[in-house]
Amino acid sequence: MQDKIVVITGSTSGIGLGIAEHLASLGSKVVINGFAAADMVEQICLKLKNLGATDVFYHNADLSKPVEITAMFEQILEKFGKIDVLINNAGIQFVAPIEDFPPEKWEAILRIDLISAFYTIKYALPSMKKNGFGRIINIASAHALVASPFKSAYVAAKHGLLGLTKTVALECAEYGVTVNAICPGYCQTQLVLDQVANTAKVRNISEEEVIKKVMLEPHATKKFIKIAELAALVEFLCSSKSASVTGAALPMDGGWTAH
Repeated sequence: MQDKIVVITGSTSGIGLGIAEHLASLGSKVVINGFAAADMVEQICLKLKNLGATDVFYHNADLSKPVEITAMFEQILEKFGKIDVLINNAGIQFVAPIEDFPPEKWEAILRIDLISAFYTIKYALPSMKKNGFGRIINIASAHALVASPFKSAYVAAKHGLLGLTKTVALECAEYGVTVNAICPGYCQTQLVLDQVANTAKVRNISEEEVIKKVMLEPHATKKFIKIAELAALVEFLCSSKSASVTGAALPMDGGWTAH
């Protein structure tokens, strides 16, 4: 990973930040993206450099807006000249029965969790194909493989992301570019914790019951997935040892989808 150009969307917190920190420690040049206050961004960039990143670049593109995605990739390619690794991690969530699901929430989830990946891949892939090397890793979800009630937009987006993964993998398989989806179960991130109160209200149960009976119940391990575990899998998928792994949905879900 030394000096590899790595672009990670949604990387100012949670899984994305954890992956950025891990790849920084391997000597990558890291491009982070997300919403955060200026002082927080400064702290994140400094930490990534201290961990070992040979360069850090931040862009605040709103991934729901294609024009901002275009501008971000133009600046990345102008600065670095290429992209070696693209990790589509940005995502949002909302929980409600479909008849009560706000249309604006449906639109926002589809745009950020799925449609943005079309644009990021579209702009990153030509550089990868030209250089004969590339790794595209889509952070999907166990919900790319199975469904849960009250998450129609999220499940639809993640199923779509897996379909996109498989299709692009076939299109670029002969160019040294692999495309895979990691499908985590519940990680103890802010995105997940933000669901607890909303899910408790929708299901009319306590927040403690949400964690135990909704989030951890499907995990055979009865444990949250650790971000460090996901980051280690990302490292493998970035390496030359994973050259024959492409078009795959790789669950890391504590046994959820084994049921």
